[in-house]
Amino acid sequence: MIVDSHTHVSEGRFDEDRDAVLDRAREAGVGAFIDIGCWPEAERRMASVRLAEAHEDVWSVVGVHPHDVGGIGEAELDHVRALAGEHPGVVGVGETGLDFHYDHSPHDVQRIWFARFLELAGELDKPCVVHSRSADAETEEVMREVGASELRGVVHCFTGGPGLADAALDMGWHLGFTGIVTFKRADNVVDAVRRCPLDRILVETDAPYLAPIPHRGRRNEPAYLPRTVERIAEIKGVPAQEVADATTRNARRLFGLPEGRSNA
Repeated sequence: MIVDSHTHVSEGRFDEDRDAVLDRAREAGVGAFIDIGCWPEAERRMASVRLAEAHEDVWSVVGVHPHDVGGIGEAELDHVRALAGEHPGVVGVGETGLDFHYDHSPHDVQRIWFARFLELAGELDKPCVVHSRSADAETEEVMREVGASELRGVVHCFTGGPGLADAALDMGWHLGFTGIVTFKRADNVVDAVRRCPLDRILVETDAPYLAPIPHRGRRNEPAYLPRTVERIAEIKGVPAQEVADATTRNARRLFGLPEGRSNA
């Protein structure tokens, strides 16, 4: 069994075939899903929560993506606090972080909200899912300022350099790897896989984005996750089953996933 530790199946691109997408993934060996509801609109966050309510193998993480924090305020933080603190199917806060590649939100505003969501995760004793793109040094700086070594979480879709990889690992965090690891020009990601202990690796699709080879260019979906597991196993020089088993243990431990539960 494999856990897709970061997917967006609640997103609109899956509206026409969501149940079939989940079924295909289960047939491919994916036994649990962490759906990320990281939108500024409460209704879109709730779509992730409702997906978790509808399926016993789906859990939700809620927050606001750094692209969208320029227009949020206390109401959005309070909604995330209520969901992550009270709903049994919500197992974390995020994704949050810094994205200086597209500059959809001012950098200083991103830093403020990144720190606040990290602090919220600590307040609720929930793991935090961090997004970092083109902001390695700044991500590490905010994490250290907030005391992330006292928190727990994952830097998802890891594409950073060795500095951020080592800093996150030193703080006791996990690194999440997507289909990017199968791309030809992903040397930094391959390097991060090599330096990351197996007990700190999570695997994810980030669907509908970042489909692995040979599916690149298509809508990604959780059924493609085994290819990422296989590639990590090749890099590590271990059997794919060992990676599947380890990453499943890691995800269950980090997010506190039981073998079975009701989201009612």
